[in-house]
Amino acid sequence: MRTYVSLAAVIFGGLGWGTAVAAQNLSTYGTPGLIDMPTAEVLPDGSLAMTTSGFKNNNRNTLTFQMLPWVYGSFRYSYIRDYDGGGTRSRYDRSFDIHFQLREETKKGPALALGLRDFGGTGNYAGEYVVASKTIADNIVVTGGMGWGRLAGRNSFSNPLSIFGGRFETRPGSGAGGISETGQLDFGNWFRGDVALFGGMRWNVNDRLSLLAEYSSDTYDKEVDRGLVEQNSPFNFGITYRFENGAALSGYYMYGSTLGAQLSYVFDPRRAVTPGGQGEAAPMLQGLDRVALASWNLPPDEDQSSGSSTDQVLKVRLQNQGLRLVGYTLDDTTANVSIENNHFGANAQALGRAARVMANTLNPQIDTFNIILVRQGVPITSVQTARSDMTELETDYDGAWKSLARARIDDAPLSLQGGTVADAFPHFGYRLGPYTRFSFFDPDQPFRYELGVELQADYVVQPGLTLSTALQTPVLGNLADTTRVSNSELHHVRSDWALYAKSDYRITTMTAEYLWRPRADIFARVTAGYLEEMYGGLSAELLWFPVDGRLALGGEINYAKQRDFDMLFGFQDYDVLTGHASVYYDFPGDYKAQVDVGRYLAGDVGATFALDRVFNNGFKVGAFFTLTDVSSEEFGEGSFDKGIRIEIPISWMTGKPSRGTLKQVIRPVLRDGGARLNVRNRLFEYTQNERADRLTGQWGRYFR
Repeated sequence: MRTYVSLAAVIFGGLGWGTAVAAQNLSTYGTPGLIDMPTAEVLPDGSLAMTTSGFKNNNRNTLTFQMLPWVYGSFRYSYIRDYDGGGTRSRYDRSFDIHFQLREETKKGPALALGLRDFGGTGNYAGEYVVASKTIADNIVVTGGMGWGRLAGRNSFSNPLSIFGGRFETRPGSGAGGISETGQLDFGNWFRGDVALFGGMRWNVNDRLSLLAEYSSDTYDKEVDRGLVEQNSPFNFGITYRFENGAALSGYYMYGSTLGAQLSYVFDPRRAVTPGGQGEAAPMLQGLDRVALASWNLPPDEDQSSGSSTDQVLKVRLQNQGLRLVGYTLDDTTANVSIENNHFGANAQALGRAARVMANTLNPQIDTFNIILVRQGVPITSVQTARSDMTELETDYDGAWKSLARARIDDAPLSLQGGTVADAFPHFGYRLGPYTRFSFFDPDQPFRYELGVELQADYVVQPGLTLSTALQTPVLGNLADTTRVSNSELHHVRSDWALYAKSDYRITTMTAEYLWRPRADIFARVTAGYLEEMYGGLSAELLWFPVDGRLALGGEINYAKQRDFDMLFGFQDYDVLTGHASVYYDFPGDYKAQVDVGRYLAGDVGATFALDRVFNNGFKVGAFFTLTDVSSEEFGEGSFDKGIRIEIPISWMTGKPSRGTLKQVIRPVLRDGGARLNVRNRLFEYTQNERADRLTGQWGRYFR
């Protein structure tokens, strides 16, 4: 439940699908379409779209992600007022969609697509479709399609797929009270039963304004029966105006009876909200003659106690760039500098700044810079560059990528070579500031929140050994007001989160942690104490992560004991031994896959599958699901654990350098099955930004 917020199809990526023409309109379902009906269009690759739409008694809120050039997925949270017909109970509905563009539009043929609506929710909107869209006269897009399920409500006819077997002729029951109510994937219903035709057109009057008309095959049977919607006509009409910033405002006249409105916003995570470059400019490179004549450039054997030696100058100048010097040695004509980057979101930019400082500080006879990226005194990756490259390539049009071609990226030494500079350790750091916490989809209150004050403190005793704590006190919110009681058949390892939220003063974490390097490309961690809000205990982890490899393997074992609800020092009776073996793989095109197999907090055994798209600026969008030996009946509402996660770099919003991120996990429901311990500094997340793949992807910022 803990988040800090201010707010698989990858395997097909190599098939050579091109970039499709971007959709110009989003439907009331928050996906490329007309008004209620889908089109065969897609969004620009990597785009995120947020939509809220409303018409009589219906409100839909949708997040859509164009995960591949030809595949998008959506998560929707809908509100249907007075759904029971008696005016006493409304319906909150969660649903997932997926859409595959099978063929791009060409001059000779239309775009073709296949999609599924509400394939993993309650089934209230469940329906499948095939659809074609074609542009004519440069500014008119015509769409026609065939739908199943909810999209087969008007003038339906026999399913053409029945030629493949009689099972396609009928569609099993679905929706409220059916199997889909538990959140299972209702494979047995897909593309079965009668079908109906739908269609429409969009006239793009200009780049901003579009007019819409459609023939809908959705008869809204359940809503009409409850008196929530009137259906006097199958035709819908609309108008959409798009703004320069990606927002669009739409108005509709629907089914001959009601008006509707919609607001949507589409953006590319690769393009920051605020242009970059608002931080301090990089230091200007000095000529070698000026560096040689500088009075502070003392020989290496000068008295270091005076505070004017080279390493002290390096320390101050790196500190001015937001970098912390922890190690410095000379080896013939090579300078080895170990730095901790606590300032720049892109480690490549930190490397470039460090190289500039070294070029302006070190004796001209030093011609090779070896910069080691370090976290809490643990060396992770080393990058070796030639001094001459800084001045030669700084003004080159393609200088950043030429410098990457000449650089050497290696695994770091297992420990800080030559020891540490004076006063590097012990090191103390803290943060005192606000925190936010959110809970979604409670039927009694769909959005709950908590705002408070948090103190985080880290005391790095020596390289790798850190004592940490985080203390919280809530100030305002309604997170603790819920009266819903967990009905889980499993031990309440997560579903009692509301009882923890009632605590006024909390020790969220208090740990002793040791990280080290047993061998090349191998990282190790041991953590003991109050590991997270709900559990304390002992955690140990080992990770093999080659510096330039796509594959990483890890293993973790934990002894966890459940904490008291007040989140202070006490424990409950429940304890459990958990652990996972993990596989991480970096696919081409920004995709990161992770599979964790093992034992979870409730004692269930299974696997978690996760897929994230991580852009070079650090913006991340992903999804995950967990399947264990807990049955859907034992798991309860939702059938199995699943969710969407988003991570937004603060620098993406401010344009200023920052290591901070805003994270949010969106779960349709939080239950006890598939629940994993939340341990700080899991090794893959801890090291991945410093390894070669992420460094090379961000190397465009090397000279900034």
